[in-house]
Amino acid sequence: MNSSITLLTIITEGILKDEIIAIILKHGATGYTYSRAEGHGSRGNRATDWEGPNLRFESLVSQTTAENILKDLDKGYFESYSVVAWVSQVDVLRREKFLKE
Repeated sequence: MNSSITLLTIITEGILKDEIIAIILKHGATGYTYSRAEGHGSRGNRATDWEGPNLRFESLVSQTTAENILKDLDKGYFESYSVVAWVSQVDVLRREKFLKE
């Protein structure tokens, strides 16, 4: 039984919350999880009270869905906002729960 699936992780400015959710769902993801993210990167420390928190989104999707979401992020967000995204192949129980195939 093949239980491999793509885990898409996106870390972004909190101001983009609704837009990121819309992109994830537009491409057919069955769901997502998000949480507050704090840290230090090329743009310095983030997640101050004034700026609002960074958010970390995670969604279990097909490889094609992940690629389509990343294309949208590349077109509209990577250059102008603090956004980083990556994919990982993970094994998950009940794989069929996360895919609309």
